[in-house]
Amino acid sequence: MTKIAVVQMRAETDKKNNLKKILRYVSQAAHRGAKLCTFPEFMMYYTPSSQSSSDLANVAETIDGEFVSSISEEAKRNSIQVIGTLYEKSPKPNRVYDTSFLIGKTGKVITTYRKIHLYDALGFKESMKLYPGSSIAKPVKTSVGKMGMMICYDLRFPEMSRMLASSGSEILVVPSAWVKGKMKEEHWITINKTRAIENGCYVISPDQVGNIYCGRSIVIDPYGKILLDMKKKEGIGIVDISLDEVKQVRQKLPLLQNRRTDIYTDLRI
Repeated sequence: MTKIAVVQMRAETDKKNNLKKILRYVSQAAHRGAKLCTFPEFMMYYTPSSQSSSDLANVAETIDGEFVSSISEEAKRNSIQVIGTLYEKSPKPNRVYDTSFLIGKTGKVITTYRKIHLYDALGFKESMKLYPGSSIAKPVKTSVGKMGMMICYDLRFPEMSRMLASSGSEILVVPSAWVKGKMKEEHWITINKTRAIENGCYVISPDQVGNIYCGRSIVIDPYGKILLDMKKKEGIGIVDISLDEVKQVRQKLPLLQNRRTDIYTDLRI
């Protein structure tokens, strides 16, 4: 069994305060025996709707900037892997990438993923401030297991999780900032469970709480069991996962093997 830490936090509009909180959480997770510490989307900075796209772009950093570098140093100091997010500078003026990153226990950034599905739905239009990524990051081998990376709204597109699972992912980590609203918590729980069940993998989804977000950071096992639901509490949740569970479930319920990829295609009428 391997211990995983899930951080449910309420980000402020002060980036420096958020960073201090993040570094404390990394240290706490390591001291509680976790091998991986996962954070929600938008942990760098809470962006109110009144903030302009140019103001957000001014806050954004590169992947080798102070924000990620500080977290890398803390990960190395505590010999723990970290998955977090940042607003990353993009080539388009007044638009930023919504980027997740995986830091190894030596402090090196192993991989990054830029959110490809922007939340232009249910009254929101992320594309007014964000710039979409253009590719899905390949799953990466870690001491915890083979990981696939997604972000929040990506959960609503089953093609992405299936592609990551069929490419070897045993764990999907989905930093999120799930907005409150009608049926939104029901959608959140149902979709996370479905992505785990249909792919026979763990789904780890740390979420923002407070402001406009619903919390409910969650971990689902490969058979659809909820191992952790943090409700509305800010802090760290610790959960044990086992890759043997992934192997056993995929043997008993071989959904990835039973796919008929020789038949699947768009139907033309």
